[in-house]
Amino acid sequence: MKLVTVPQMIAIEKEADANGLSYSQMMRNAGFGLAEVVTDVLSDNGWDSAFGLVGPGNNGGDTLIALTHLVEEGFHARAYIVKRKQGDELIVQFQNAGGDVTFADADPDFSALEAGLQSADILLDGLLGTGIKLPLKNDVAIVLEQTLLVLETMHEMPFVVAVDCPSGVDCDSGDAAMECIPADLTVSMAAVKQGLLKLPAFELIGELTVVDIGLPDDLASFYELKSEVADHDLIAGLLPERPLDSHKGTFGTALIAAGSQNYTGAALLAGTAAYRVGAGLVTLAVPEPLHAALAGQLPEATWVLLPHESGFISEKASDVLLNHIQRPTALLLGPGLGNHPSTAKFVEKIVSAVKLPTVVDADGLRHLAQIQDWHKKVSPSTVLTPHIGEMSALTGLSHAEILQNKNEVALKYAKEWGHVVVLKSAFTVIASPDGEMTVIPVASPALARAGTGDVLAGLIVGLLAQGLDACDAAVAGAFIHAEAGLIAAEDLGTTASVLASDLLNSIPDVMSELE
Repeated sequence: MKLVTVPQMIAIEKEADANGLSYSQMMRNAGFGLAEVVTDVLSDNGWDSAFGLVGPGNNGGDTLIALTHLVEEGFHARAYIVKRKQGDELIVQFQNAGGDVTFADADPDFSALEAGLQSADILLDGLLGTGIKLPLKNDVAIVLEQTLLVLETMHEMPFVVAVDCPSGVDCDSGDAAMECIPADLTVSMAAVKQGLLKLPAFELIGELTVVDIGLPDDLASFYELKSEVADHDLIAGLLPERPLDSHKGTFGTALIAAGSQNYTGAALLAGTAAYRVGAGLVTLAVPEPLHAALAGQLPEATWVLLPHESGFISEKASDVLLNHIQRPTALLLGPGLGNHPSTAKFVEKIVSAVKLPTVVDADGLRHLAQIQDWHKKVSPSTVLTPHIGEMSALTGLSHAEILQNKNEVALKYAKEWGHVVVLKSAFTVIASPDGEMTVIPVASPALARAGTGDVLAGLIVGLLAQGLDACDAAVAGAFIHAEAGLIAAEDLGTTASVLASDLLNSIPDVMSELE
């Protein structure tokens, strides 16, 4: 799914119109696509009626076209018209098809609005579109407010479908009017508007899908967009095939240098994740004292026992690790290393010597930040996985500066450093040096727990080991990680109780959905 700003979407539609795809035809295509989505929801639930809030703009037009298709397919549909002229061609077509129409200015006590809502299985919110500015004008705000009041009194609310966006959402900033109607499903036209993947708007959109509006294949302003939103189809297409005649060597070897006396479990979490995502062999390189505690918990792993100082990997461990670098197809460096000065020297030696596809995570990133010109020394196929604090250490920017311009910061430094950046937070951003950017459409406190970053790093190195390139491995790993968090929270019934190990148990569920 492409990700766009509002000005970009305006430019796309303008170019399409200039190339022969008229605005009216785009609207008809959008309305038909919306109707198909709504028909599926109605049919799957055995429902038969829809009620649409129809505003004066393009979203209102999309809604009227969809309602007309629904009537023609035998469903009952009603439209509540706000600030749209009575002779409007789309209103006439809807009425001629057999649809019922109520004009808001003829409903001063909102009794018709209430009756329509009470009788509907599905509510289409097509009142406002992507071009609105907050605060809302009073005549529109009061319709939304009255709708919310009615919905709150209903024992069984209709299923709410937002047309392109919930009415009252700023589709660039993600700000939202207090009168916004929370949707169960948002159907975006052609592309996802970037504000929908920001808070508070994200809390209002429900599930998210995109429908085609018929844009031509050679439309430069659309197909040259380098920003997208990850979804199941995208990730399924990235994962490697698993032939019947495979052996463990087919799926590569992930070497994971991780752990310290203070962070014993980091290597275990990362190693298990690498196996769960399909790596053929995982080798854990850990400080020697950790082996006894960890070996029985992951019997599938092989081990490299590293020299240590007080339970932290020592500088001398670099020679030991480099003696085991021939077989692995990818390296993970960082989870749970701690901040011991000798470990910092180990990291510097390893990143300067190893040219395998590499993931640098957690404490590895903080050690990396202390190495002069580090971005020129690490492997060309390196994935960096900082959270906001680690990104601050790498860039010198404050937390606030990064959060205010997260997408732009990730892109800027991916280009500057020449490496893939996975900037972890709500709506994790994956940026590559060529300007490609993918956003993971998940924000959940289920992932706000120690150890979940180790799982993500393990997923990415497991995919790198299987031969995915750095960007694809990062995107697929981040998506699987986020989905595993959602599944774990659903299984447990709460986000508060999700542990990093619960994500490990949920990875197979995600993988099965992607097959």
